[in-house]
Formats: sequence, structure tokens, C-alpha cells
Amino acid sequence: MTAGLRALLEGLIDYAGLFPPAALEMDAALRNYAAYRRGPHAWALGRFVVPVARVDEVDPAFPCSVIGMATRVVDTCEIKVESAGDVPAPLPGVIAYYELPIADNPAPLAGTAGRAKVRTGGLTPDAFPPSGELARFVARCARAKVPFKATAGLHHPVRGVHRCTYEADTPSARMHGFVNLFLAAALLWHGGSESDAVTTLEEESADRFHFDDGGVAWHAHRLTVEQVRVARTQFAISFGSCSFEEPLQDLQQLGWL
Repeated sequence: MTAGLRALLEGLIDYAGLFPPAALEMDAALRNYAAYRRGPHAWALGRFVVPVARVDEVDPAFPCSVIGMATRVVDTCEIKVESAGDVPAPLPGVIAYYELPIADNPAPLAGTAGRAKVRTGGLTPDAFPPSGELARFVARCARAKVPFKATAGLHHPVRGVHRCTYEADTPSARMHGFVNLFLAAALLWHGGSESDAVTTLEEESADRFHFDDGGVAWHAHRLTVEQVRVARTQFAISFGSCSFEEPLQDLQQLGWL
């Protein structure tokens, strides 16, 4: 694996095995997370995502992201809101990701403990936002210096058509790739244009992305390892996925991991 890819993937995947389409029981999800923490790809693992009502069932040693307003001492929560201009204040010392409508402007969160969260897919084709809308949301975050995370529909590294769930009769949708999204975000963070972000989001050929120990290049762009690392730590934080294994398996099939 190259240093460029590692910088992009470090701590990227928050494990949301409790949520659809996986929808595992708590014991199974906790066993999985514990195994991932011990496994060879633990460096790519982020937080364990859990509803606030069930946080007490989680090993206190596990870094959690709580869905709902935190009621115990955790350092991260995720709250769905109607607008960035009207958000509940989190507990002191807690970082809150506010899930906003994709058309909303996250600028009111600038300078606060609040961060943005964007939904990038779901269980039906209409849950996947157009590339232009997603690029606009991330560009607004970049301009306002508001960090963000993504959720839903990012099981695959590169944009393409896949089934929306694991059921055989489920419809398919053109899904955003997490490599596309986080490279588009890194590009925007370092001054790239919204139109270039759209083009990055819509790239469906893995061969157009070139990772090496110096960074990553695609289209007419190149970011160094340090630029990718800065964008990831300061801006494009993570994405929630009900599977930790599927994204890694796809990366292995591409020969990247």
C-alpha cells in the first residue's frame, strides 16, 4: 500500500453495523468491531456508531459516535436537524455532527463545536444525491471551514452502479465512491474549484486515480501526502458504513490495498 492511499484512508471508516442495510444485533456488531480493532486494517477504522439509547451497552474502551444528543461522557455525537442556523448546543467538550439537508448552507456552524454531516445514499435509488448537490455542500463546508462527515451509500471506493441493499431483489443505483468523495473534499480544501470536485465525484474508472508514496494524482490534479493528511484531519473527517469489510475488499480487488 502506498503512503498516499494510507493518508486518505487513515481512520476513515466509522463502523455502523447496527444500522441498515446490515442491521446487526448489538452482540454481533460489537464482536465485529473488537475484531477489526485487532485486525491488520485497524488503522482505517474509525468510531463505533451507536444510538444514544444503547451507548451503555458498548465497551467504554471503544471510541463511539452517538446518534442523538449525548447523555453520558462521550466526545462525539450526531444529530439530525432541519437547518444549520437552528441547532441544539452539545454538552461541553462534545463535538456534534449535525446532519443537514444537502441544500442547506453549513456556514452558521463555523467557529463552533458543530460540524456538518451529509447523507450520500440510502436504501433506495432516490436517496443518492446528484454529484452537483454533493459538491456544492462540500464546497460550502470548505469555504466556511466547517469539518464534515458523510453517511450512507459509501461502501465502494469508486463511483459505480451497485445494489442498494444486500437483498437479491433490491434495486440498483449509481453510488458515490468514498475515494471520489474524499479526494474531491481534499481538492476543495486546498483551493480547488467546485466544477473540478463534480468531475472528481463522477469519475468511474479506478485507473484514473494514481496513488504513490508521494501522494495522489488524478485528472490534472495532484495532492501530496501531507496535503491529503491535512484535509483529512482538519476537514473531511470520516464516513459511516454498516460494513467495514466491504470497502476494504473492494480496495483489495483493485490492487490498492
